[in-house]
Amino acid sequence: MTGPFGDGDGNSGILSWLYDSMYDGKQAASDAGDVAMKLLRSTGKAAWYAGTTFLVFILPLMILAEREQQQSDLDFQQAFMGD
Repeated sequence: MTGPFGDGDGNSGILSWLYDSMYDGKQAASDAGDVAMKLLRSTGKAAWYAGTTFLVFILPLMILAEREQQQSDLDFQQAFMGD
């Protein structure tokens, strides 16, 4: 495929060139769609891993830190009031 006027092998004509160009365009669009789906899947997996890690490891630590802060505040208030 060298252009719309032939390639020197007897395969000439604008229709042949147009068909080849359309086929290449469809193939490129199909490849782009495949890449997009793979990217979407991998992004979804990464989001799943990040969310699960947050729920399993980070959230319990945040709850523990909040409880310790509340206990510290309560101890401070009791010490300040002289109780």
